[in-house]
Amino acid sequence: MGNFFFQKVYDICFLKSLPSLNFVLLKKRRPRYFTLSFLLAMLLHWPVIIFPQDRTAYPQHYFRWPLDIKPAIVANMGELRNNHWHMGLDMRTNQRENLKVYAAATGYISKIRIEKFGFGRSIMITHPNGFTTLYAHLNDFFPALDAYVTQQQYKQESWAIELELSKEKFPVTKGQFIAYSGNTGGSQGPHTHFEIRNTWTGTCLNPLLFGMPLPDNVAPTFLKLAMYDRSGSIYEHAGHFFPLRKTGTGYNVLNTPLIKTASHKVSFAIQAFDRLTGSKNEDGIFSARLFVDEKPVVEFSLDSISYEKTRYLNAHTDYKYHFNGGPFFQHLSQLPGEHSGVYHQEGGDGTIDLSDGEVHQVRIEIRDAYKNVSQLNFSVQYDNSLALDRFSSAAQRFLPNYVNVLEKAGFEMYLPETCMYDTLTSFYNRINTISEYAVSAIHQVNDPSVPVHGEFTVRIKPDKPVPPEWRNKMIIQRSYRNDNTVRRAEWNGEWLSARFSDFGSFQAFADLVPPTINDLGKADTIDLSGTKRIVFQPDDNFDAIKSFRAELDGKWLRFTNDKGRSYIYIFDQRCPYGTHRLTVTVEDLAGNTTTKTWWFERHPYTPKKKSSAKKSSNKKTSSKKKGTTKKK
Repeated sequence: MGNFFFQKVYDICFLKSLPSLNFVLLKKRRPRYFTLSFLLAMLLHWPVIIFPQDRTAYPQHYFRWPLDIKPAIVANMGELRNNHWHMGLDMRTNQRENLKVYAAATGYISKIRIEKFGFGRSIMITHPNGFTTLYAHLNDFFPALDAYVTQQQYKQESWAIELELSKEKFPVTKGQFIAYSGNTGGSQGPHTHFEIRNTWTGTCLNPLLFGMPLPDNVAPTFLKLAMYDRSGSIYEHAGHFFPLRKTGTGYNVLNTPLIKTASHKVSFAIQAFDRLTGSKNEDGIFSARLFVDEKPVVEFSLDSISYEKTRYLNAHTDYKYHFNGGPFFQHLSQLPGEHSGVYHQEGGDGTIDLSDGEVHQVRIEIRDAYKNVSQLNFSVQYDNSLALDRFSSAAQRFLPNYVNVLEKAGFEMYLPETCMYDTLTSFYNRINTISEYAVSAIHQVNDPSVPVHGEFTVRIKPDKPVPPEWRNKMIIQRSYRNDNTVRRAEWNGEWLSARFSDFGSFQAFADLVPPTINDLGKADTIDLSGTKRIVFQPDDNFDAIKSFRAELDGKWLRFTNDKGRSYIYIFDQRCPYGTHRLTVTVEDLAGNTTTKTWWFERHPYTPKKKSSAKKSSNKKTSSKKKGTTKKK
């Protein structure tokens, strides 16, 4: 055991064979050593070894399927989403809610989270073998847990809540009922999201490596190939796209046995998907590997991903092409500012030097988690007789792995060194506008079709005096087409500042308009005896509701806020029959508040009795029977 342990530590340090511990994988700015105390701490406290990228090395069949219906998924780990990889399995619930969800293995409930978007209602269970499982988009928890969470919500006076629990609080056994499936949070339809994480690092591990009951003997499918000029930045040229065809031995480029290019340096990306046996669902691929002239160059593998790194998907894909309506293409090259840990360089970063003018053989292999493989073969050659369109270079550029600063009259932008994935030519435009509450011009910086990693700071100096009563009501809005993002602005001397995560157009405003709240009713005392719930849908001029608070007879009352704008209270024991006072306060991002109060009454509801059927008519009817009249 000890020798095996230290061999794996050696692997982490020098062979990088343990992607699930990517927090210690060596980067350019990190020292190449471990301290003895760190090694001893791992030996004493780490309950499980995190294994190399090998399906057979993960504990097989330790986790059961959390549902009692036939196992099937609508999404696998590593599937491509806006701004992130999908981090687990989306388990089918056959378009139904409130199916029972069970603990995948013995352990204890270590965390509960309730939020408007994201996972909605979720449970995390920590297991004794060093793994943690997560179950998300749930409806109600099992009764004892549901009662505890409700108690904590009333104690903290917050519907959205995150609770960390001790192992003694709610221990569970494998197969124990823990919750009902649902469609809460950012879910687009009924399903249960399931993850397996490294307990220590929080890194998500691919559940398909753990022997889940999902058979797969189907190889992944290539759809298209894209080629990029890499003599400059990836953002300076659009990709060239090639349709593919399947042959008896794999895939090749349709009607193009040899790709000729005007660029002496290129890279490639692929559009591909995978299917499980018997499934029509198009899932993400597990890995891809690039060979040039039979030599391995680079590989990406989606066996483990950290939530801290998941936004690097925007460097892993042709973000601009997808932003403008195209499908996802996955790069077979690592951009200069890409640090997700999914790439493994074997003979370079994935860019191919064609300057020798020779024909080079390229092979791309894609695999699923079950090691089914497909391959694409083609040839590529540099041809200097072809024309190459180039963008003009501006005086200023944003560079990857450097702090970038843009300074203009009345506007500044500060981007940390982690923001850019590749070099970007900066674009700036000032648009002077006239608006009652706008205090600055519109400052346009590039557009959001080029991704930014993390947040950057925008500073705006107002173009006109700001009255004292406006100063604590300032916001900065980023806009692009119909997409608006609003942030509360902070004063730094005579400048306003806020943080954003996308390029676009920025403008400072004074927001003096309080939010609005729909009425509960018009009567002095509203009769709610025939209703089961109360619903409010507050609105705001900048669509920036910060908080909602309801009080019943002076005490906080829990309104849920799953999805959308609706705040909902379903009558329970906290609102007994009788007369009550309900007060609702809504605050927007600028600090404007609106408060309304209503009196209402509730009584046991008795449906009105239906009126009895009308009595039969008093008209006399003949008692003569047919056929009794005698013929004369």
